[in-house]
Amino acid sequence: MKRHIFRAAAVALLAAALTTLPLAANASTYPPAGSGTVSSSTVVPGGTVTFSVANDIFEPGEPVTVTLTGENASGASLAFVKFAVQTKTLGVLEANAQGGLDPISIRFPADASGPYTITAISPSAGGGVSATVTAAAAGSGAGGGVLPATGSDSASLLGVWIGGGALVLAGGALAVVAAVRRNSRARVTA
Repeated sequence: MKRHIFRAAAVALLAAALTTLPLAANASTYPPAGSGTVSSSTVVPGGTVTFSVANDIFEPGEPVTVTLTGENASGASLAFVKFAVQTKTLGVLEANAQGGLDPISIRFPADASGPYTITAISPSAGGGVSATVTAAAAGSGAGGGVLPATGSDSASLLGVWIGGGALVLAGGALAVVAAVRRNSRARVTA
């Protein structure tokens, strides 16, 4: 009897835990998405993108660390300033009087490729504000790039077709052999 009570309590506890999961998944995050903006979502290697943060995200005047994450991000620089130490942290700026970050120019490295995340983090903004930029290869503007080969063609499927055909023939042969044996046994017993 005690085991049934413990099982019922465990099931009730599990059900209560599962009902609170959607609440945690729907919790709003601060700062709101879209608070960090870039002038363009794509950039050519060596190109520049302007990054800014909406007002009322940071405390006015507080330090805001701007970072860039992506392939070869250590070669990026904030505006035209070059840092002696290569790092993904582009600089520590000051939030404006409205609690935002004024537009800053970020120069991407000459060998930039793939997606990059620009993040502005401060003590008051929780997880920070971010925006994503994709570095496209030089000269691969709209319609200028070559799509990668994906999928397959009939030549690469030749082995699959031959193997499948062999399996179908083997299955058919086994069915014929089984039918012949069944008929021969039926004649012997009759």
